[in-house]
Amino acid sequence: MKGRALITGASSGIGAATAKRLAQDGFDLILTARRTDRLNLFCSELKRDYPTIQIHSRTLDVRLEADVIAFYEDLDRNRLMPSVLINNAGLAAGLAHVDHAVSDDWHRMIDTNIKGALFMCKYLIPYFKSQNLGHIVQMSSVVSREVYPGGSVYSATKHALDAIHRTLRLELLPWNIKLTSINPGLVETEFSLVRFNGDQARADAVYQDLEPLRPEDVADAVAYCLALPPHVNIPELHITAACQATATRVRKLDGTLRG
Repeated sequence: MKGRALITGASSGIGAATAKRLAQDGFDLILTARRTDRLNLFCSELKRDYPTIQIHSRTLDVRLEADVIAFYEDLDRNRLMPSVLINNAGLAAGLAHVDHAVSDDWHRMIDTNIKGALFMCKYLIPYFKSQNLGHIVQMSSVVSREVYPGGSVYSATKHALDAIHRTLRLELLPWNIKLTSINPGLVETEFSLVRFNGDQARADAVYQDLEPLRPEDVADAVAYCLALPPHVNIPELHITAACQATATRVRKLDGTLRG
């Protein structure tokens, strides 16, 4: 399947790796992120490296419903509506137990991971229905089926996305719209740096003495799901590093276990 792919949270990590992978496959791209400077720099690099595809970008905070509506209205007006939505924007904030957590961290995760994904789906689905075509890829996590101490709300948001994803598969069955949930395990990105509020040492310790997934590994999985024949869909794909058994149980490079 080729077409135009819209990727949220595309300025770094899995989002950026997916953009590069789909550019290689010949997709036109619409890339959004909150960090304007970083997004613009990344898009300039992509345009240099892939001059034969169309690349559009826009600063967007998926938590703001009015901005999402305006964004889709602009795409429609300029005949740039996508055939693929990759809901990649998301984050974890903090690792405190419930009684010690910062409430603002909860709001950030719920507003971005759940409401942001819902807004992106809600205002694109009517277009997909009108075309009787489309593919929604939700970037979730292995914790959509697991929990761990300190991860209550982050895990809850991914559980919610799993419920939303499975519900949409039922609601959109009458139309030719595919839905795929990608559930990665440990991926070495800025994820932990964001979770620990910029504490680089603490973030590095998460991946220390391990061989975690790379963003490109997840991007390859997304590309595979998008490239399948029209009659084939992968509704859910779990992908972890070989050294990972659960969200917290891993084998270190020296053979000892952690978690």
